[in-house]
Amino acid sequence: MKRKRIAAVLLVCLMLLSIVGCSAKSGGDDAQTGDAGGGEKIKVGYDIYYLGNSWSVQLYQEFKWNVENNYADKVDVTYVESDNDITKQIANIEDLIAQGVDVIITTPCDTTALNSTLQEAMDEGIKVILLAATIDGDEYDSLITVDETDFGATGAKWLAEQLGGEGKIVMLEGIEGVSTNTLRQEGAMSVFEEYPDIEIIADEAAGWDYATAKTVMADLLATYPEIDGVWSQGGAMTLGAVEAFQAAGRDLVPMTGEDNNGYLKVCVENDMEGIAVAKPTWLTRVALDTALDLTDGKEVEKDNIYPVETMAGLDEMKEAYFPDLSDDVWCGTELPEDVLQEVFQ
Repeated sequence: MKRKRIAAVLLVCLMLLSIVGCSAKSGGDDAQTGDAGGGEKIKVGYDIYYLGNSWSVQLYQEFKWNVENNYADKVDVTYVESDNDITKQIANIEDLIAQGVDVIITTPCDTTALNSTLQEAMDEGIKVILLAATIDGDEYDSLITVDETDFGATGAKWLAEQLGGEGKIVMLEGIEGVSTNTLRQEGAMSVFEEYPDIEIIADEAAGWDYATAKTVMADLLATYPEIDGVWSQGGAMTLGAVEAFQAAGRDLVPMTGEDNNGYLKVCVENDMEGIAVAKPTWLTRVALDTALDLTDGKEVEKDNIYPVETMAGLDEMKEAYFPDLSDDVWCGTELPEDVLQEVFQ
């Protein structure tokens, strides 16, 4: 089965960083799981920070699949679920500390509120890994994510070029308070500030969620007779925006997105020029490898931040997407297609 372009390029980055990779389409047959030190399993506490959108679902499912298929003899995992609620997340982390886990892997729901609890974990000798989101502080052992500021800036640059440096645009944000949202927004605004003839007529939160974004965009279309472009933080939101335009009978405009399968499909099927910036869910495997390295006393990167990969134009999108899988799938994955099919039926 052909290797998806996005996974191939990103895996080059992994090799350069001396992190073991495996094929984006072959599953775990080639994955190496590292050495837990002396053959004993380590105790990992994994915080399922949110299951309210398809990317967060795939992130959790990819972590779980890796544990069961590639790391079963290396780790014992205790799962907690925070529902994007910082109060619940603090309580969950405190519970994992009390259980005496060796490593905590969490995606912070807030940039500051969790800091003291993470410091408490570190004071107890527990290794702390931040996955896919960061905090304002250094109360962690390793951060594993992509360059979120560049993520936002990359889409904004493309959109500004598509519009010839002028026009009225709307912005769709993710979840307020999460570092991912803040950094992507900052990256985009740093670009738009250079284009005085681009007017941001609306900036709305849609939670990185398809249905919410579709409703938000329908309201914006009813309010604004002229919308020349859409800067969106996530592909699932962009798919909702596209469908809102179609339902309103409005011509499609340039829109930025993420490597969401539905967004790529709609671009291909409508010959719509777009850009997809990727935040891969295979970061979960890197988190597991990092957990093993930390407990084995090895040095790891404090800030393990991957460069963003982009797909711009129909040819690149055709190469990256899964034509026979659900719109909810995210293309930057190492999960086998049959697993993706089962997760997103």
